[in-house]
Amino acid sequence: MNDDQLLRYSRQILLPQIDYEGQQRLLSSHVLIIGLGGLGSPVALYLAAAGVGKMTLVDDDTVESSNLQRQIIHTEHSIGQQKVTSAAERLRSMNAEIELDLRHQRLERSELVDIVRDVDAVIDCTDNFATRFLLNEVTQELKKPLVSGAAIRMEGHVTVYDARQADTACYRCLYQETGELEQSCAQTGVLSPLLGVIGSIQAIETIKLLSQFGQTLSSRLLILDAASMQWREMTLKPNPDCPVCQSHQV
Repeated sequence: MNDDQLLRYSRQILLPQIDYEGQQRLLSSHVLIIGLGGLGSPVALYLAAAGVGKMTLVDDDTVESSNLQRQIIHTEHSIGQQKVTSAAERLRSMNAEIELDLRHQRLERSELVDIVRDVDAVIDCTDNFATRFLLNEVTQELKKPLVSGAAIRMEGHVTVYDARQADTACYRCLYQETGELEQSCAQTGVLSPLLGVIGSIQAIETIKLLSQFGQTLSSRLLILDAASMQWREMTLKPNPDCPVCQSHQV
């Protein structure tokens, strides 16, 4: 770590839980962010600001005016741009040292496996079940931590699925691949700052995983009702009949 980096990240280095060693781990880490929308925006911004060394950004969409209400990484000048390109411009303006790998595509399983194999953490900022199930399968198989967030209307969820730990639930333990009613913000709406809250928690959980401090949300699901501003916490138990995590036990 050079002198400029010591000054830049001094407020984090002062934290005894992070210190010099934790900041060095962040600088040498590589994360995968799937989705550069309402959740991916605060996640990417805060991880870049915190000094995560490399990010692979994946999104196959382009910026529309209706995105700007909640996708704070994009601006009016970004309309019509690929979301990964728009996000990269913003991140580089914040931290010129960050290394970015941009993927304007929806990854097939083989491509996802190749990327996940080389990262330290995966952050799920998507809004569809098919991608979430695929991310869960690959991270369970490769034993990579998956930081999962979701928000719709005025309710948000956030948790960590860490396949490196024994006796922990995975996404498939909670949700079945058939029979789920998939809803989107375009159909039901979402409160803009709610995405910032959930995305910020995802960023915190990722920093904890990378710098190796604290207790993560593994085996715990946080649920926020923004209308009443009440938090609930659920303990997650592995499903002994889960076809995913039970086949990839530690």
